[in-house]
Formats: sequence, structure tokens, C-alpha cells
Amino acid sequence: MPSLGADMEDGKLVEWLVKPGDAVHRGDVVAVVETQKGAIEIEIFEDGIVQSLEADLGATLPVGAALALIGDGSAAPAAPPSSSAAPQTVPSEPQPAEPEPTAEAPEEAAPAVTQAPAAPAHAREGPAELPPSGSGAMPAPATVSIGVAASPAARALAAQKDIDLAGITGSWPGGAIVLADVERATDVATPMRAPGLAAPSTPARGFNIEAMRQGIAAAMARSKREIPHYYMTHEMDLQQATDWLARKNADVGPADRLLMGALFVKATALAAKAAKGINGSFEQGAYAFSETVNTGVAVALRGGGLVAPAIPAAEDKTLGEVMAAMRDLVARARAGRLRSSEMTGGTITISSLGDRGVDQMTGVIYPPQVALVTFGTPRAVARVVGDAIEIRQAVAVTLAADHRTSDGRRGARFLSEIEKLLQTPEVL
Repeated sequence: MPSLGADMEDGKLVEWLVKPGDAVHRGDVVAVVETQKGAIEIEIFEDGIVQSLEADLGATLPVGAALALIGDGSAAPAAPPSSSAAPQTVPSEPQPAEPEPTAEAPEEAAPAVTQAPAAPAHAREGPAELPPSGSGAMPAPATVSIGVAASPAARALAAQKDIDLAGITGSWPGGAIVLADVERATDVATPMRAPGLAAPSTPARGFNIEAMRQGIAAAMARSKREIPHYYMTHEMDLQQATDWLARKNADVGPADRLLMGALFVKATALAAKAAKGINGSFEQGAYAFSETVNTGVAVALRGGGLVAPAIPAAEDKTLGEVMAAMRDLVARARAGRLRSSEMTGGTITISSLGDRGVDQMTGVIYPPQVALVTFGTPRAVARVVGDAIEIRQAVAVTLAADHRTSDGRRGARFLSEIEKLLQTPEVL
């Protein structure tokens, strides 16, 4: 059981996506674990063969407990635990449509979802790769809607029962459909089970906003208690960036347009790459500098709650790639389909208020990171330009940093570098 956050103590195994004998590779999604911040897809970090599944579905396990045994293929795979349902290899779910930007989402993130991470070979979408049934290959479903946001288990059960997902109302944020929703629809269609037929053994996945709030509170209380914060706010001129974006987006469709949030992420990543004591983590009494800038992007979930999945190596991505990654993260966060590496790999977090009408925000560092950057709402202000006063777009940017790894001088240089980059958007 991996640690998926500073406040995580245990997790509930709700879905297996592999079975004994399956070959797995680094980055493959093998299981789904439910935590205080929702359901997270667990990735494998070693190549090998699944020898055995050590944990039963529905089990709540502490961080560090064994989930599965991965070997080199020399040992014969063990049978799956008898108390759990046979693990299913299911197609990866499509992206949910039309995610709405919210207060913590990156600068009015666009609804289009593009460039989702490639699914592992055993989990690619397509009717031909649905899990086998007990009597043979499952036929391709005729009525399951491919464009509906649903979990892998929900999609597989809907295909097995020939239920159209488009006719089911999802209980997760954004209307995403989980296994419990399909089971309810099945119970409506067949209210009585045949004698001897057991209820589905895969536990239902849900979204508990109160549990998420408790997790956030625990992490933030720890942060304020253990991290000596210092804060700096600087108002930055955005007129050049605003004009450049208008020209850049003039001849492209909505799905391909860049938003100011992408510039915020890229400028922060480049500035953090050059800064000292800003990008990395502080654990066990020592600061660990990160060679890459994995920018966590704060995403507010519908109905409440907050997650900050990371864009890996954002400093090396083009603005188009950053924008696509932001859209993808927002969509999957609201569908409950984030991956473990995205939840644990962040080295600095960015939060943008977008168009929410608030000038600035002072945030709390997410441990073990050492810095958080918040962008207020861009607005028109009177600024002195040369010998004249002009009305220009500007934004207040606040840095919350760890005094154990940096100081005000370094923080000021970091903010100044962000402003310099935003005033020359063509270099991003």
C-alpha cells in the first residue's frame, strides 16, 4: 500500500486490474485504492509477472502493507484470494466531457480533454479486450456508451449486463459512474437474485467529502505546525502575456486555445528550476533538491474537496503540452481517476483563482514540498509605465516558502524571475 499523501495512514483496496500470471511493466495501473481524497489508480514501479494477489478486495490496509507479489516469472503464479472476486482486466475509461473550472483549478481550465496518458497494454479501450466471462470471451457490448465517464469496474459490469451507461446517473463528482451506480441499475432491472447467487464481491466506490476534508485538515495542520512558513506577494504585469495570448488564439478553435493558467505553470516551473531551495522536498530533517519540476496543480472538485496532482517535468514541456496536461488532470481528478504517481510526485504546487474575483490568496505548503505559489485573479490596474500611467492587466502572485530551505532574498528572486518570464511569453 503506497503512501498517497502526507496525511494518509491506510487505504481501502476496491479494484484489482490484474490477475496472477499477468505481465506488468513500470507505469501500468494494477489496482484502485480508495483514500480520504478519493479513489486513486495504483501504478507498478517494476517490470515482472504477477505471482499472487496478497490483499482481498474491500480490505483496509495500512501504508506499507503488501498488496501483491511481483516476480520474474520463474515461480508459478498463485490463485487469487478465494474471498475476493476474480480480478478483471478492463478497458481504461474515456475522459469525462466538459469539466468546469473552479476556484482552485488552474486559470479557467478549458473543458476539452486531450492527450490522456496512454493506458497499459492490458487495459486499452476497445470492446475486443473486455474481460473474459466464465464460459468464454465476452461479446462486444452494443449499448454501452463509450463517451460516458465511468470507472473500469463500472464499465465492465455494464458491458456484462448489457446496460447503457448513458442512462445511469453517476454518484461521483462530475457525474462519473462507479460500480455501485451500475449495481443499483442492475438491481432495478432484476430486483431478486437467483437462489445461491452471491452479491457482487467488489466493494462499491464512493466519494466522501467529509473524509477528504479531514485529510486536508490533517495535512495542513501538520504543515503549519512543522514548517516555518514565510510569505511574499508581488503584483506582476500581465499585459504582454494577455496580448500575446490573444494573438496566439486568434486563429485556433476552442479546444486548441492556450489559457493564462498554462503560462503561469510554465513560468513557475522554469523559475523554480533555476531557484535554490524552492523545488523539492524536506524529509527526515534534510532538504532534497529535485532535478525536475513536477508542478502540482490545485484542482477543486465538484461538491467540495481539493487535490493537487502533478505535471511531471513541466519545465521541459511546450505550452501546448502543459495546457493539455492541465485539461487532462482536471478531467480525471473530477472523475476520480488520478494515478498514484501524480499524487505523490509533486515538487512544488501552483494554485490559481482564475476568474473568481479575488485579488490574492496566501496558501499553506503541502508537505513534504517546500513551496506553494498562488495566483490571484488577473485584473485591470493603473500602472506607471515610463512617464505615463496606463491601464494594464496585472496579477498578484504570492509565494509561501519553507524557511528551512530558502529565505526572503531567494524568494524575491524567484518571484522576479516568474514576472520576467510572463513579460516575455514568447520564450515559454
